[in-house]
Amino acid sequence: SKWQRFADDHIEGQKLNPFSEEFDYGHAMAIRLHKGDAGYGRPKEGSKTAQRADRAQKHIHREMDEMCFIIRDMGQRDKEGRIRVTFGRLFDRYVKISDKVVGILLRCRKHKMVDFEGEMLWKGQDDDVIITLLV
Repeated sequence: SKWQRFADDHIEGQKLNPFSEEFDYGHAMAIRLHKGDAGYGRPKEGSKTAQRADRAQKHIHREMDEMCFIIRDMGQRDKEGRIRVTFGRLFDRYVKISDKVVGILLRCRKHKMVDFEGEMLWKGQDDDVIITLLV
């Protein structure tokens, strides 16, 4: 039964594989996921792609935590007790650790770990922008 299940899964996979001679366009379109469906835009659970995505997600979260640690370490408290640092100062220090300073800051803001004004930060032009730690 295990072998039969493997064979059936392989046949199904070939029907969905556009590079296979057994590709069935109608079947593939009938079972595909649509926006809003559970699993849409995500790799198949248990696949190597899903494992790589999980590892990448954990790596990004470590970098975000490290960014918050550095802001906490080098920032100064304001009157409300929040920790703040200028982008120029943070950039000069963090660029020695990673060249993805702005990307990590944008990701931190998306996850409500930090806040700053503006859509994007540019070295030189935005050196005086205040970055506030929220966590």
